[in-house]
Amino acid sequence: MLFHNQLREKIVSQDQALKALRIYREKNKKIVFTNGCFDILHSGHIDYLSQARDLGDILVLGLNTDQSVKRLNKGLNRPINDEKSRAYVLAGLASVDLIVFFDEETPYNLIKLLQPNVLVKGNDYELEKIIGVDILKENGGKVITIPFLVGYSTTSLIKKIIEG
Repeated sequence: MLFHNQLREKIVSQDQALKALRIYREKNKKIVFTNGCFDILHSGHIDYLSQARDLGDILVLGLNTDQSVKRLNKGLNRPINDEKSRAYVLAGLASVDLIVFFDEETPYNLIKLLQPNVLVKGNDYELEKIIGVDILKENGGKVITIPFLVGYSTTSLIKKIIEG
């Protein structure tokens, strides 16, 4: 039961995240932020999140709500897993310290609110086009891209399942 509660404690509101990050900052912890849908967790996600966590002391994951995923036009039946299920699975990862939902199409407002030291995205993004790069530059933070593990994507996994 103790571990179960620890998982749930990682899934926090934006206000709870702010309070937690205030405490981490007082302890001079480097805060890393990344975001995504993480619909069907696979090896590529695990590799990406592990690399992101290695860039600091605390990894905050901004997780798209179900409505946000639908607006991103990822597919008719997306997300496959609802937001609570996705958050709970992600909370089981040692690399993820906090999970915060956001309902907008981008995490810009969440990044502005949380003010991480490091912003991480996959290297399929051009550095200057990453949402939040202006916020990090303004505050002396870093924006870093991480290469994806080749051959892994949720879309290709769904296609493989459908095609058999």
